[in-house]
Amino acid sequence: MAENDNSGAFKNPADIGIAPEERSRIVRILNALLADEVLLYVKTRNFHWNVEGPSFSEMHKFFEAQYEQLDEILDEVAERARAIDGRAAGSMREFLQLARLKESPDDLNWKQMVETLLADHQALIRQMRADIQTLDGTSDAGTEDFITGLIEAHEKMAWMLRSYTR
Repeated sequence: MAENDNSGAFKNPADIGIAPEERSRIVRILNALLADEVLLYVKTRNFHWNVEGPSFSEMHKFFEAQYEQLDEILDEVAERARAIDGRAAGSMREFLQLARLKESPDDLNWKQMVETLLADHQALIRQMRADIQTLDGTSDAGTEDFITGLIEAHEKMAWMLRSYTR
């Protein structure tokens, strides 16, 4: 394990073919994505806890499956930032500053909850496509591929949500 000196710099920084300036730019993108994933996770968890009505049981379980997926995704995003020798955002203050998604009202019915999550997943998918374009020209094909995989996961989650709106 690399030792950390008192300045926060590692004695053995990652030598992975990505210039430090590029890594910093990539980590900023990953931390914004991480903040969005955390916000979406918390929102989904909130809906799981607070859903009511005749569809309670089904929606409670559905939201649980979605937040469990998001929990795995946000861990992978943080680990990707660390893998390229960056720091993963980790505080609510940071997440709220970095998130591109927005909070939602607390008084939604289950259909509005589904529509809200669907809109967020679709917005996040569009944002990740833009993030990949921003990464174009860096030497980080790994992060581009990683985000592409996240797009696929969110497209599937959006499809599941969309099926409740028809």
